[in-house]
Amino acid sequence: MKRREFLKTSALTLGAVSILPNQLLANENSRRFKVIYDFDIKYDEKNFAAKLWNPIPYDSDYQKVKFLKFSGDYNDYNINEENPYDAKVLYASWDKGETKKTLHIEMEIETTYRKVGLKFIKKASSENLPIPDGVKMYLEPTEHIPTTGKLKELADKLTKNKTDRFDKVKAIYDWVTYTTFRDPKVLGCGVGDAGKMVKSGYFGGKCTDISSLFVALLRASGIPAREVFGIRLGKSEYSKALGKSDDKGFATISSWQHCRAEYYIPGAGWIPSDPADITKLELVEKLKYDDKKVKELTSRYLHSWEMNWVGFNHARDFILSPKPTQFPLNMLGYPYAEADGDTLNYYSPKTFAYKITSQEIK
Repeated sequence: MKRREFLKTSALTLGAVSILPNQLLANENSRRFKVIYDFDIKYDEKNFAAKLWNPIPYDSDYQKVKFLKFSGDYNDYNINEENPYDAKVLYASWDKGETKKTLHIEMEIETTYRKVGLKFIKKASSENLPIPDGVKMYLEPTEHIPTTGKLKELADKLTKNKTDRFDKVKAIYDWVTYTTFRDPKVLGCGVGDAGKMVKSGYFGGKCTDISSLFVALLRASGIPAREVFGIRLGKSEYSKALGKSDDKGFATISSWQHCRAEYYIPGAGWIPSDPADITKLELVEKLKYDDKKVKELTSRYLHSWEMNWVGFNHARDFILSPKPTQFPLNMLGYPYAEADGDTLNYYSPKTFAYKITSQEIK
């Protein structure tokens, strides 16, 4: 068996996000998780070739990959970020044959509660600074994030008579969290087709749907915004609905992918937000929008993230490297694999097959 292994015990360079002063509460609620991925790729045919692309978390001031190790019986591999979003990807491939196709990944991830102060945001917004060139790509439309037509009309309606950027963000956030609802029938995290949501007038969905609607409305209003695809790692201090673990801190998180959002205010930087978890809290705990607990989370998640979660990337409607049979890819929050050119169902870990586990170790 051909075996390759990569080991690094210091922080990896994984697409770091710039953080400005006052954006983080220093060392508050630091947490550490051991995360394990196990792949044993399945296909209808015994004799097949396979390719796998798995997202790797980026490094930033609020999340760091402290340890990464992987091994398996693959024939080739690389770690690359050869895509427009610099999304970090572990790629592995297996030649055609009847042998097992396995990959084992171990990571230790340290996270820190992320919050940007409202006074800091409002002051920066009032200065009306220019948008940096490196951020302007997050004003552009993609296949699933349109910025014209009915969506633009809705954005203009929600921000009418508002000139301050943060005032626009707040108006859109309030409307999205009030209007949308979590639809448990939606598969996985949802497709995130913001244009279709507005055109149909149906505002039910999962986290990618709701975050994408928020992002599209912000972009249509001239405010850079992006989805952040990731996965929940452990328990939430706020609600069982927003986390995953058992009494020993160990969790199977194979289906706990979660999409959040960020918006950009020049002078303040990228601001964390999570309108989708408002709808999840309402559904799971059977609460109304005006209930005290929902109001508190709505206020928090305008400008913060609870970091029992780790982010992978901001990529939408893009092409992986090496180029797969299916492209462009809508998003990369789940492992993506092909067997003899056929896309495997990443929404079904057991048939794919993969298992992701997490344990809090600090």
